Amino acid sequence: QVQLVESGGGLMQAGGSLRLDCAASGNIQTIKPMAWARQAPGKQRDVVAVAFSDGSSAYLPSVEGRFTIFRDNAKKTVSLQIHSLEPEDTGVYYCAASSTEDGFWDYWGQGTQVTVSS
Repeated sequence: QVQLVESGGGLMQAGGSLRLDCAASGNIQTIKPMAWARQAPGKQRDVVAVAFSDGSSAYLPSVEGRFTIFRDNAKKTVSLQIHSLEPEDTGVYYCAASSTEDGFWDYWGQGTQVTVSS
């Protein structure tokens, strides 16, 4: 089993920046890709950024350029840097991890709330 714990959410002003962190523990050697997902109020949860174990990354087109995901493979942490915050970034942000490369997310954190005011 893998446990994921997010930190760094809160109430933010539009135009500002925010960093979210996620620490993995447990059977971390099984982790391959890690990701951040966002669930806006009343909407489905969407994966917004993925950090693959080979160092590459991928982003939801709507956030590319403002979101940066980076991971520390040794420490099994993954962070998400968000610039130029928009009210539309409001939601619960979840850290996810997978034991395979096929995009099925085995593990999820509890989530951290991000609220962006205009």
